[in-house]
Amino acid sequence: MAETTKNQIDALGVTGSVTRPGDHGYDEERTGFQLLDPHQPEVLVGAESADDVRTAVEFAAARGSRVAVQATGHGQNRALDGGVLISTRRMSGVEVDPAARTAWIEAGATWHQVIEATAPHGLAPLSGSFPGVGAVSYTLGGGVGLLARKYGFAADHVRRIDLVTADGKLREVTGASDPDLFWALRGGGGNFGVVTGMEIDLVPVSRIYGGGLFFDADEVPEILAGWHRWTRDLPDEMTAAVAMLPFPDLPMVPEPLRGKHIAQVQIAYAGSPEDGERLLEPVRALGPTVRDTVREVPFTESGAVFDEPDRPHAYRSANLLVRDLDPDLLTTLTKAAGPSAPVMCVVGLRHLGGALARSPKIPNAVGHRDAGYSLSVLSPVEPGERESVRALHRDLLAPWSANAMGRSLNFTFDELGGAEIAAAFAPGDYRRLTEIRARHDPRAMFHVNHPISVP
Repeated sequence: MAETTKNQIDALGVTGSVTRPGDHGYDEERTGFQLLDPHQPEVLVGAESADDVRTAVEFAAARGSRVAVQATGHGQNRALDGGVLISTRRMSGVEVDPAARTAWIEAGATWHQVIEATAPHGLAPLSGSFPGVGAVSYTLGGGVGLLARKYGFAADHVRRIDLVTADGKLREVTGASDPDLFWALRGGGGNFGVVTGMEIDLVPVSRIYGGGLFFDADEVPEILAGWHRWTRDLPDEMTAAVAMLPFPDLPMVPEPLRGKHIAQVQIAYAGSPEDGERLLEPVRALGPTVRDTVREVPFTESGAVFDEPDRPHAYRSANLLVRDLDPDLLTTLTKAAGPSAPVMCVVGLRHLGGALARSPKIPNAVGHRDAGYSLSVLSPVEPGERESVRALHRDLLAPWSANAMGRSLNFTFDELGGAEIAAAFAPGDYRRLTEIRARHDPRAMFHVNHPISVP
């Protein structure tokens, strides 16, 4: 990319901001929730509209530069060096149609903003565990949310997508207008252009029975195996997960958790509290809890189910999808990822199946619907720990790799090789994705976390 002059920047004519390295606001704009390896663009466009996005893409295409997009920056793991970064965080509008049970969400809207807009109508989106995540990027990657086993992937409930492609055109993409591109966008991520907005289905949910049961893994060493047995016969209305992590013995940690290796069983039940409590009895019988936050809550408080940290930080993660869980490997995993691990590690298991295993009315590119469980390992990355984190993740997942079906790219916050990205999809689907990208982005202009190759 040739050096960009101030006159060329001024000529862009966008309504949002345009900054370069050294300008006021540049560093704040390019940094998202993920603090490891932030983007370092030559030009940063803080878009306020679809026209701003289109203009930025045209500018980049004319100069032969690459384009990356950032909303909240939760999943960013592949930094753009040079080129044009489009920040969509200002594009956060949400419009609800209560009669149709749909919402139109702009590119930078978070799930929190969507939830707040839909709740007054007794409706909810198929949002994820952390409401601060960008709704559009989450959905493009598939989206396994709090109500996933009852309603399926978030990508299954998309009606329309507005997209700026590499030629600078703003397209309205539906199953009728462009079946191939509509299929690819829902599950194939941001490889095909810059999404400026999306119409999604909403579900008639205003309250859920959910929260966490916290166990001391030293007192209940078989907690993962017990959780696994419990998930085998659950109804689709129950979506469950478990996270295991060592808490430091520090004053800022709540006393019941301080200095303990904790297994946090997380549940979201789309049914009555009485039925939810009955279903949860086998988990409570596994042993004493050190903390219990399970209760009926309005969906506006659904972030309390996983209770994930909301402060930006540096982290990396790896993921595998498996048909079932090996109890012996679960025991080994509990020990290897515990307090004696060389770096801090959070192990996350999610129960899949239910509606996730069923094809939507309009097929999409989401892979491995027959997976029974998702296994993730995530670690904060302190200075000098990058390689030790990756080594630990490789060691923890190695025993599971031989029987893994693939991986979820939404739960993988690290760079992957081409074969590893392809393994997230069925072979025929991945070939189709490469062909569609070649048609719409033949020069691979769009710089994304997990790039689909161009043949």
